[in-house]
Amino acid sequence: MNYILAIFLPPLSILLTGRLFVAIFTFLIWVPALIFSGGLTHPMFILLAWFLIFQAREDRRDRGRRR
Repeated sequence: MNYILAIFLPPLSILLTGRLFVAIFTFLIWVPALIFSGGLTHPMFILLAWFLIFQAREDRRDRGRRR
């Protein structure tokens, strides 16, 4: 579900992965980028969110294997 949310609101999706500062920084760049580029930069933020979601999932999986 977080991947679908990343399509519409990448900063919120990043926030839900537990990365507060990255989410705030992304939001501060995402809003002006949407306004000035007309949405052309939106796929870049989607890919960033998907990468961070995948990375968070892998981190959780690795922590489970170490125990």
